[in-house]
Amino acid sequence: MNKQHLTEADIRTKFITPALVGANEDKWNVMTQIREEAYFTKGRVIVRGKMVLRGEAKKADYLLSYKPNLPLAVIEAKDNHHSVGAGMQQALAYAEILDVPFAYSSNGDAFLEHDRTATSGPVTREISLDQFPGPEELWSRYCAAKGFTATQASIATQDYYYDGSQKAPRYYQLVAINRTVDAIACGENRLLLVMATGTGKTYTAFQIIWRLWKSGAKKRILFLVDRNILADQTKTNDFKPFGTAMTKITNRTVDKSFEIYLSLYQAVTGTEEESNIYKQFSRDFFDLVIVDECHRGSAAEDARWRQVLEYFSSATQIGLTATPKETKDVSNTEYFGAPIYTYSLRQGISDGFLAPYKVVRLGLDKDLDGWRPEDGQTDKHGQLIEDREYNDRDFDRNLILEKRTTVVAAKVTEFLRATDRFAKTIVFCENIDHAERMRQALVNANPDLAAANPRYVMRITGDHDEGKAQLDNFIDPESTYPVIACTSQLMSTGVDAQTCRLIVLDKRIGSMTEFKQIIGRGTRINEDYDKLFFTIMDFKRATALFADPAFDGDPVQIYEPKDGESVLPPEEPADAAHDDVPPYWVDGPGPDPSGPPGPSPTKYYVDNVEVRVATERVQYLDEHGKLITESLKDYSRKTVRKAYASLDQFLTVWQDAEKKQAILTELAAQGVFFDELAEQVGRDYDAFDLVCHVAFDAPAPHAQGARRPREEA
Repeated sequence: MNKQHLTEADIRTKFITPALVGANEDKWNVMTQIREEAYFTKGRVIVRGKMVLRGEAKKADYLLSYKPNLPLAVIEAKDNHHSVGAGMQQALAYAEILDVPFAYSSNGDAFLEHDRTATSGPVTREISLDQFPGPEELWSRYCAAKGFTATQASIATQDYYYDGSQKAPRYYQLVAINRTVDAIACGENRLLLVMATGTGKTYTAFQIIWRLWKSGAKKRILFLVDRNILADQTKTNDFKPFGTAMTKITNRTVDKSFEIYLSLYQAVTGTEEESNIYKQFSRDFFDLVIVDECHRGSAAEDARWRQVLEYFSSATQIGLTATPKETKDVSNTEYFGAPIYTYSLRQGISDGFLAPYKVVRLGLDKDLDGWRPEDGQTDKHGQLIEDREYNDRDFDRNLILEKRTTVVAAKVTEFLRATDRFAKTIVFCENIDHAERMRQALVNANPDLAAANPRYVMRITGDHDEGKAQLDNFIDPESTYPVIACTSQLMSTGVDAQTCRLIVLDKRIGSMTEFKQIIGRGTRINEDYDKLFFTIMDFKRATALFADPAFDGDPVQIYEPKDGESVLPPEEPADAAHDDVPPYWVDGPGPDPSGPPGPSPTKYYVDNVEVRVATERVQYLDEHGKLITESLKDYSRKTVRKAYASLDQFLTVWQDAEKKQAILTELAAQGVFFDELAEQVGRDYDAFDLVCHVAFDAPAPHAQGARRPREEA
């Protein structure tokens, strides 16, 4: 048999697979241990105008696992025109992403092995087809490299929970779970997992707990959250398999007969010593404590929530967050250590697991230029307005320009009318008062739909029982109403709004942590409801934070505390006060606020000052995750010219290509959407003429009179 005549698929079928399932005793099981053409990403969602396309998903030619969800090796195959090691760089890239210890390349003649666990001796070696190591050999080598004892290895091989459905952990969840379980098996007691909103932190936590619990490594576990809705969602959904072994701490009472405990921080702490009910447990009662959204109270040294962690200091503790906090006063990494794994928003979008966003920035004239009252001007209640210049720091806080709210509501309505009037929308406002005024303005801007159903627009804030009661309906993909939710802080975190398509920012955001949490409300993908991307309408220039390296960078310890001393100023302002999350979100009575309230600043309500939109622009994410502001036509021109330096070169490639669609698909994957482009150009051009006209200024059709390629061509 002449291997030179075989395709890569033939090489896999005739040589590589037989080598894996060969006659030796330590062989790979084709049904449970071998995945051929193993796709592990979804393909980035690319958005231009009204067009949406998925890019190419990543796949390994082979992914070999010791047990389900415990991958050990990747193999990249090439046809026999290539050398044995031609696929090694790609294999190593995939091995790094998938966090597997062994990488292989083959052309059907032999294998090239790269041992990523090796710290001495040969890292790479060439082996014959019949020498390919079996699962027991690779697992033994991996255990030796990790230094596992027999007990530690038994923890590391504990099965995942599987309910017989098609649901399987995504690759990054596997990495997070396996790294965490391995680290705990080896005795590590403080760990931090950083995973972007929408990537399944709670499901990841469940599998970690399940494997440690079933292996007997951890017998009693406390899972801490800071919102009641999070505890209820966790108990009902991801943690449901724990069944009767699980309880939620309610009414500030303790029952010590369970093994898995869910609790709000506030349900076990209080301002008075007797209200700290966590002390009803012995200090060593829990083996494992997991802290959800650990960027909140547990990051601060003087927080009551931190006292819970310190009380149970003998337990292994894991912090979960999408937004680790690092300031001079608050540090996740100082307490939990550097993240054992980070899966960022940028990576999630690149992989196609998270929804990309486009940004519509609108500048209102009074926000940009400021406003000063005329001499002696009064507000609509007859109050004399203090004479000074007001700007966007004042608007909707101590100065309310009512027509400003009307303009924002009109622009939101205009966008929804042009896209989908029933697209789930969250409008983030400065405070509860602003949220109520925005609700009224949106009702007035949508009188037909508001009349048809009074829940079309609702204020969902912590002080409003009727609005809070509709939160579950808002996040339910099958529930049409409410459509538009006006809020301040309540929906900025912990709200799994899978079908949210529009986020409106009409509040100043001074905290990167809060900004990341708010953006996370839109990043979930739900293909069943055709939700693949979302739009951000920004009236307060908050999206300038996208350009901050801290937006999607790894958390960095920015100071080294010495003897309790803080040596650097804060990296960012403290989070805004959660003015719409009152104590009754706790199960049972919460602590009374201490101290008398301070004097309220004077608020002016002005109803006769015109406000208009001064600037408006649309931005998209490019293939590198950066926001671009150029038009689709300019972007397409630049992209095509990057691939084809001249019209002649494009014509040559087009004429030589076996399939013209391959060129169009490649350009579309880079964001050149021909239907949308034709609509913008305003001509009845096909794809060939569009490229010639837009990219090379050729009068179309027929590209400067050149002979048009035949449309076999």
